Amino acid sequence: MSGRPSPSDPASSLNGYAENAGITYPDDRPELPGLLELPLAERCARHDQGEWDDRKWAEQNENWYSVADARYRAVTARRSSASGTPLIRIGVKDTIDVAGLPTSLGLRHYRHHPAATARALSRLDGVEDQVIGKVVSTELNIGVGSGCVNPYFPHIDPAGSSTGAGVAVAADLCDLAMGTDVLGSVRWPAGHCGTVGLRMTHDPGLLHGIFPLSPPMDAVGWVARTAEDLAFLWQRLGLRTLLGQDGQPSPDRYRVGVPTEVRDGSCGPEMLETLDLVSAALADDGHEMTDLRVGDDLWRRRGDAWQLCARQAWDGYQLWRHWITVPLHQSTEQALEVGARVTDAQYTEILDAMFSCRQENAIRFGDHTHAWLLPLDPSPPPDRRTSRPVATTIPAPGEADYDRRIGYTPIASFAGLPAIAVPVRLSRVNRAPLGVQIVGPPGSEERLIDLARRVQVLLKPPVLRPA
Repeated sequence: MSGRPSPSDPASSLNGYAENAGITYPDDRPELPGLLELPLAERCARHDQGEWDDRKWAEQNENWYSVADARYRAVTARRSSASGTPLIRIGVKDTIDVAGLPTSLGLRHYRHHPAATARALSRLDGVEDQVIGKVVSTELNIGVGSGCVNPYFPHIDPAGSSTGAGVAVAADLCDLAMGTDVLGSVRWPAGHCGTVGLRMTHDPGLLHGIFPLSPPMDAVGWVARTAEDLAFLWQRLGLRTLLGQDGQPSPDRYRVGVPTEVRDGSCGPEMLETLDLVSAALADDGHEMTDLRVGDDLWRRRGDAWQLCARQAWDGYQLWRHWITVPLHQSTEQALEVGARVTDAQYTEILDAMFSCRQENAIRFGDHTHAWLLPLDPSPPPDRRTSRPVATTIPAPGEADYDRRIGYTPIASFAGLPAIAVPVRLSRVNRAPLGVQIVGPPGSEERLIDLARRVQVLLKPPVLRPA
């Protein structure tokens, strides 16, 4: 008997497909497997004492990955799990080359397969073997949007350009993520996702194998869940090797300067409250807190840092456009256009000013100041529900809200300094993570991590779980 097939119920078909594919609805809050909930130091201690089940660890990671990657979309390429899951899982930004994994530079229709791993990673003994995969970058470090979802704060834009670093760590897809920080590209995603992000001292020797955006300001960066975790990993993985020098001993009490320029009207009240909260906590703990001025030669150069980055991105585009032939996102093109408008005279003047500025770093800190304490940004992280997305990541002089958009992160970038972003509380308005950044002299990474750890111990930021 012949005839037309009876129509199927679309809802039934879709539900059947979802069930077969293992798709869960967005409202279903994922539960983290037991071993992944262990504090990092305890996990490693159990392993070192022979009280660890590698097979169970790999199984729970595999189960969690299938849920978390679909939900938060932070991973672009993953290593085979056939040989097991590393005890410490490391994700690497998609603009940093890792042999055996494709590099896509944040582009949807491009990839290359590097023959060698970036120097900053290959220099660390055994660390490359713990890389589980590549994590999301925005297009060429300057595009808008990444497709990632902020694990703890879905309503908050996770920022960029090392978006996947912040998201993957917050989602417990990795314990440490390696990114790059030009003008805040590690500090923003870390801060927006409620994690800790370190920008290292600018060191051209570490940048081989890393896609360049602004070579004088590019820096390697790291994201970990807490400052305690970052301190632990710094020691266990030997990250201090990248400094090329012995670490500086951490003092019992720090001398911290708070730049008065942040009270010039550009900083919002909740961010100033957060700054004052951290400053008061450190003072109560016995640290010496003093007001200081960063100085116009550095403070007013924050906008110039953006202009320098834009111009160097534009100049780089003239070279790589011949071998990256895929179409760019409109926001990426608009960022490049900002750079095209920076004249040769402006470019030369900014570079000269940067060189002069960096000669003063020793004087700025000297023996009297260990670090500066600033808000991470003038405003809380933007709320997706109420804020319109920006057209381009790079602010241009004369546009609305320019002083707020250039922010405070370029201070460390222009001077080539290390800086760490530390979340400390949640906004009363929309529960966005609010944090500070601590900036130090060249080579002071270990002290910055220690000071960030003390801040989190004193203020006990809320325990966060993926939403």
